[in-house]
Amino acid sequence: MSEEQTETEGQHQELLVVTGMSGAGRSTVANALEDLDWYVVDNLPPQMLRPLIDLVARAGSTLPRIAAVVDVRGRGFFSDLQDMLQSLRSGTQVRVLFLDATDAALVRRFESVRRPHPLQASGTILDGIMAERARVRELRESADIIIDTSDLNIHQLAVEINQIFSAENAADIQLTLLSFGFKYGLPPDADMVADARFLPNPFWQPELRPLTGLDAPVRDYVFDQPGALDFVDDYSRALRPVLEGYRRENKRHATIAVGCTGGKHRSVCIAEALAARLRDAPGVAVSIKHRDLGRE
Repeated sequence: MSEEQTETEGQHQELLVVTGMSGAGRSTVANALEDLDWYVVDNLPPQMLRPLIDLVARAGSTLPRIAAVVDVRGRGFFSDLQDMLQSLRSGTQVRVLFLDATDAALVRRFESVRRPHPLQASGTILDGIMAERARVRELRESADIIIDTSDLNIHQLAVEINQIFSAENAADIQLTLLSFGFKYGLPPDADMVADARFLPNPFWQPELRPLTGLDAPVRDYVFDQPGALDFVDDYSRALRPVLEGYRRENKRHATIAVGCTGGKHRSVCIAEALAARLRDAPGVAVSIKHRDLGRE
């Protein structure tokens, strides 16, 4: 096979770099991707990404999708990852999946398996976590997909990966509408955040308090308020050029979050309404998640 043929086939390869915080679930993700027929390589130094792509390109269409787990276990090599990704993008479809979790969740996981953090040296687990966050901050900011695994067990994380990647052949963009409560914190994996707290809170209506935004009385109350329907219509229109831009930039997974105080009433109604309006956008597969619906 000539070098020209190898380069041409390499342009059809897809490389997913799986990275993120130690303890956030990289092994679980690697296993889930293998189940989806990805060719997965674990703990790969960034400098080996180019030879890996060249090698797999020689296999032709039999290995079109490659996933490489790259993280701070690569030690000094890890600092070259950003530059290597930039150089690869000219000839290969490259995406970065970043796995994150809260400090408390990561400490709990390391303590449960009784293993040190790769960067803690003579310090504490939290010292290692803070050092790692400093190293991966720029990488996280440029990632194509961010998944917060704080509240996910290994089975839930595997399902999440399956939902994201198994349906990608059917749509250009996997769009998640996520409702949440501001009092429980911003979703760290949101690409955009809308605030529904400009609307009166159904919580203060005794007959609506035990209900949720999935119930018709709450939905009617919310959309009877001035500006509610205008917001949904205008925001859904504003999102369409954003989705077109994501498609041009090959960003295939996006999360639009909608928040209210507790994540039970207004944000649920607005997220459901936005999803209904965006489902007819070409090449977009829409799913809905209500993060805080079950909280008290």
